[in-house]
Amino acid sequence: MAAENRVALVTGAGSGVGRAVALALLEDGYKVTLTGRRTETLEETVAAAPAGSESLVVGCDVADPASVAAAFAKTKAVFGRLDVLFNNAGIGAPPVPMEELSVDQWQAVVGTNLTGAFFCSQEAIRIMKGQSPQGGRIINNGSISADRPRPNSAPYTATKHAITGLTKSISLDGRPFDIACGQIDIGNAATEMTTVISQGVPQADGRIMPEPTMAVEEIGRAVLYMASLPLDANVQFMTVMATKMPYIGRG
Repeated sequence: MAAENRVALVTGAGSGVGRAVALALLEDGYKVTLTGRRTETLEETVAAAPAGSESLVVGCDVADPASVAAAFAKTKAVFGRLDVLFNNAGIGAPPVPMEELSVDQWQAVVGTNLTGAFFCSQEAIRIMKGQSPQGGRIINNGSISADRPRPNSAPYTATKHAITGLTKSISLDGRPFDIACGQIDIGNAATEMTTVISQGVPQADGRIMPEPTMAVEEIGRAVLYMASLPLDANVQFMTVMATKMPYIGRG
């Protein structure tokens, strides 16, 4: 199917990785639903898109199942189908010792990063199973933290490890319906949220050190490649990272 006939939905599309991926898809001709809690930032993403691209802005809190259901229903009503979901919306907790985290802080991260991805995947699968031609692709933002934690990051790290399990389950359960699922693990993309990385972050040995970053646009290119594959091919896991960041040997 040509890109101009394909529909994608990107969560957390108002900034950072989500914005870069939404713009890459729009530039390639996809029709894209942009979701997030702040519609004003979603509109800023649309303003940066190429003239003539087709987009839909929908305010959505991925931790709220009713909000998620409404966003996917509107996507189907406007565009008629869904070919790609990029589960990207995510938050972190304060970098404090584990025992100092509140129940609300833990539940907020789990609700957005893990449960939110589950809610969105459910709605995507329902659409993809019922459309003609059947099928589609779900791409999850796993993060380097899906494999290697940073100090004082238990909620974020736990949810990102869990995303790997969700990715594998979607891949298995989606097979009979031509629903593919892959995961991109991102390391040190330069966004508003990662400014601190270049200034100095805690290392496993207790030191505070600046780390290299890479252009966030490279993530858009990588997700676009994953999305562009035919449904009989899949990138199961991809790691895209700043070359000199402490990943190999981290810990």
